[in-house]
Amino acid sequence: MNLRQLRAGELLGLAGAVCVVVSLFVPYYDSPIGHLSAWNTFGPGVALMLAAVCAALAMVVSAVTERSPALPVATAVWCVALGLAGTIAAVVRFVERPDNASSLAIGGWLGLVGALGILVGAWQVLRDERPSLYEPATPEVRPRP
Repeated sequence: MNLRQLRAGELLGLAGAVCVVVSLFVPYYDSPIGHLSAWNTFGPGVALMLAAVCAALAMVVSAVTERSPALPVATAVWCVALGLAGTIAAVVRFVERPDNASSLAIGGWLGLVGALGILVGAWQVLRDERPSLYEPATPEVRPRP
């Protein structure tokens, strides 16, 4: 396990996953009956955001534990797809107001920023080249004959 293998994309995806998880436990909407969390208004949008969080965590774990680039690249591809679905779900939850909610609270903003962080981080992972596990070879210079 080498934490130095994490690149900017994985770190951004991890930060996005943390934002989405935190958004589930803080008030998401303000309504006349009080604050509503994501669990009070659970639906397909929250499920898609949770799938994006799981994909982001899998992307980070595979980048830390794998030696070959095959699994990290495959998880990054799935993370882009699920991150896009999670971002669309976060935008829909951002726009809609369930249960006569009057305004959006901090959880809605965290969910949107986190879903965008997952998507952009996974996209960055696919753009970036993996750093080498080994130092470059420095061959011994032989004198000319």
